Amino acid sequence: MPATPLRSTLRTLCAAAIIGLPTGSWAATDDAMRDALNAARQQQWQHIDERAIEGHILSGYVTYHRLRNQLPNVAASQVLQFIEQHADSPLSEWMRGQAIAKYGHAGRYGDLLTVADGEPAGTARQCYYYMALIDRAPEESRRAGLALWRVGSSQPDACDPLFNRLRADGTIDATAIWERKMLAWQAGESRLSNYLGGLLSSEWQTALDTVDAVSNNARAITSAPTCLGPECRATAAFYQAAMQRLTRDDTPTAFAAWQQLSPRLNLTAQERQVIEEELAFYTLVRELPGTLGWVDSVLPSLASERVLELRVRRALADRQWTDVVHWIAEMPASQQASSRWQYWLGRANEQLGNPEAAMARYQQAATDRSFYGFAAADRIDQPYRLNNERHHFDEATREQTARLPVVQRTEALLRIGEDGLANSEWLYAIEHGTPQQARALADYAAQQQWHARLVQTTIAGKMWDALEWRFPPAYRESFLQWGAQTGVDPYLLMAITRRESAYNPVALSPAGARGLMQLMPGTAAQVSRQLGLNDPGPYGVLDPELNIRLGSTYLRDKLARYRGNRLAATAAYNAGPGRVDQWLGTQSMESFDLFVESIPFRETRDYVQAVLSYRVIFESLANGGSSDGVSLLNESEQAVRYDRALVQR
Repeated sequence: MPATPLRSTLRTLCAAAIIGLPTGSWAATDDAMRDALNAARQQQWQHIDERAIEGHILSGYVTYHRLRNQLPNVAASQVLQFIEQHADSPLSEWMRGQAIAKYGHAGRYGDLLTVADGEPAGTARQCYYYMALIDRAPEESRRAGLALWRVGSSQPDACDPLFNRLRADGTIDATAIWERKMLAWQAGESRLSNYLGGLLSSEWQTALDTVDAVSNNARAITSAPTCLGPECRATAAFYQAAMQRLTRDDTPTAFAAWQQLSPRLNLTAQERQVIEEELAFYTLVRELPGTLGWVDSVLPSLASERVLELRVRRALADRQWTDVVHWIAEMPASQQASSRWQYWLGRANEQLGNPEAAMARYQQAATDRSFYGFAAADRIDQPYRLNNERHHFDEATREQTARLPVVQRTEALLRIGEDGLANSEWLYAIEHGTPQQARALADYAAQQQWHARLVQTTIAGKMWDALEWRFPPAYRESFLQWGAQTGVDPYLLMAITRRESAYNPVALSPAGARGLMQLMPGTAAQVSRQLGLNDPGPYGVLDPELNIRLGSTYLRDKLARYRGNRLAATAAYNAGPGRVDQWLGTQSMESFDLFVESIPFRETRDYVQAVLSYRVIFESLANGGSSDGVSLLNESEQAVRYDRALVQR
């Protein structure tokens, strides 16, 4: 297989670094580079000391901003030269994207195709790209253009030339306009929906009037015409959109309406499937009484993983073990093979008195490093399968890695305070290098104790079995100290931190949670008062030591609330104790696994499973990589009933 230009460039740069060839004079000061980069961003070229940054490892960043500023009045050959020169850096792809956008906006489609390397990322650039291809590859452009058109939200202005061309040649016809109007109506984008309706002729007036009537009164769907638009071309899209709107807003009414509508609508099997899949999903989510028989009748034809998952969870809640086996068997092979469903097949067969079948399923599940893999191993008294992949790099190899241009650029960017660019450089190298190069960089990140970057390296490089890198001993001494002082399992603290922030001490969630253990400012203030400390404020809580101390104390209180039960306390850390109290108060689960599956929030279900399995991994790594003596749950957590009695009043 021939090497790509990028791979060839990477090998050339690696070879140059290894044998000591010069990769440029890096004698310029970082201060000059920092000033030059800031000036380049503001297009203040007169403030850049070119001599001071000449030969600096980061000088390409200034060149990037200069060339970007000159687009589109730059020859495509000059852009390609820059891309080739910086092939081992994200600068190359950033420049390609900028050139596509600027050439496309200027209508310089020949230059755009010269610099493009297949379909670009981003809707605006894709619209420019397919407009450039419209004469060279008309079928491909029309197919892609229709896909860009068929969305329920407004598209960038960059798409207007492509859409106008496709409307002019009939690719986007009245039916395509109606279908997009229905997507916009379904999404609540009334302005776009009204605009698209204005593009339709009087032949579509009855369909437009029907939309208005159902918008004002959703129940009017049952009296809507069964043939809408010319040759009934509006029918399917209307009923799909109307039923999905009604299903999400008022599932009981939607279910009743569908019983009336279904027999008299002339829809294809695929068109019906869209409606019934959504309806089945929401009737199960909202536990609509009297609908389970209908769900079971349509479920085999839906081919829906999410509805099958809900159906099995419903059977588990009702302890209908025969149904558990039946509906897992209906899952696609890839879904059924997961440790989660193999575990539940084991549990179901155990309950049904089929010990051999149960053992086989448990053994299959236990090969996986996961919550249900570990739970299955406990069921059959087998050691946990960590599947840990270890790597060794000698000092000579590490010295070679340290001289790589990507490492030099990353460290230079960190020195001048450009952490975001440093991460981009690093991860670009991981994603575009060979597996061995990626592992050498992971080893380097581990040696530098770049904990957050190391975790991201394993994700970008898909190093799922490199456990020492995926779960490094970040802030270990602090976790041990505050775990001992608060009486909280330090490995649980490590696991929560790994899940919450992946060791990024300045992590900020969309909800406002901050720091390593992702504390809300209000929570941090409350726990600080409890400890006799001043309110740290939104920035003080980012201090790693304080964040761990406050997070440990908060988790201690949650553990006390649930009589030391780590599963319930972990759920409360994610979803809040009020919700966990409610879940425990409205149901009674005789086992931990049934309680986990009964958690209504997918995020919290996944969170609890991840944290508890991470905890096993952290303790095992601290035990030299052995899981001997390590358990997913203690005896109490396995034996206790999960109901309101678990809440300490």
